[in-house]
Amino acid sequence: MQRDLRRFLNYLIAERNASPYTISNYRREINQFLQFLEEEKVERWDGVTRAVLRRYLGWLNSQGLAKASVARRLSELRSFGHFLVREKIVPTNPFRVVSSPKLPRRLPGAISQPDAATLVAAPDVSSPLGLRDRAMLEVLYGGGVRVSELVGLNLGSLDARRRELLVWGKGAKERIVLLGDPAVKALLDYIERGRPALVGKISTSALFLNRLGGRLTSRSVMTMTKKYSRLSGIERKVSPHTLRHTFATHLLDGGADLRSVQELLGHARLSTTQIYTHISQNRAREVYLRSHPLARTRLDKEEPRLAAPDEDS
Repeated sequence: MQRDLRRFLNYLIAERNASPYTISNYRREINQFLQFLEEEKVERWDGVTRAVLRRYLGWLNSQGLAKASVARRLSELRSFGHFLVREKIVPTNPFRVVSSPKLPRRLPGAISQPDAATLVAAPDVSSPLGLRDRAMLEVLYGGGVRVSELVGLNLGSLDARRRELLVWGKGAKERIVLLGDPAVKALLDYIERGRPALVGKISTSALFLNRLGGRLTSRSVMTMTKKYSRLSGIERKVSPHTLRHTFATHLLDGGADLRSVQELLGHARLSTTQIYTHISQNRAREVYLRSHPLARTRLDKEEPRLAAPDEDS
């Protein structure tokens, strides 16, 4: 079983171009499942039954894991099972016999346009690191890229003339990200004046570098985003993914159609993008209640129906 896991991890690296962070998670969490099988005295894949998997899910719940974490681990196992079927190690995916826990549907967070503008302008561009951070924030908010896509960028990824970035998205899928003038300018300033000061002795094609000249990690970008959101006085927690949500929400607020937003985000399914329409509807409701004279009259009377934040009618 351990040999099959090693083959699976090699497949993820060689054929799926998975990130080191993803590989680390799969290795650690599937290994944990294999250790559980050892305790259950299960030594072959045909011993992975519904009862065994239910006990495993029960054990994960007993460890205090959130439903989302349990669902992620089951998803990892299903990917592993798909690989086992593909390699003809098992006839059917053994991890399909149990259902994932139902997760509450949470709307993605987004910050306001003034807050986004303040955040992007927060880095001190008189230093190489400030130039780098400004360029990253511009790309996160102006291009809606995932943090994994951001840190995977190379120097050759930017086409400044066309204002485009070539990124590798989920499932090693290539896509084009469009940028506005501020993001392109910030990138060129960083490439010309910031990056040369960060390049170390070892040559690298990575676009965004750390202090030692190596490729920046997703964790570092998360720390950087948190730092600047705090400096900007934004009360809510802001992550790189928050800026991706903000990108999509502001596009819809500005009149973009859902299909275009889907394409720009790199979503495989329109249903994934549709969740953003709820945010825009909620914001439209707030504007209506705040602006229309009849709405204000009703709001002054504090009618519960108009005050309900979760209605989309």
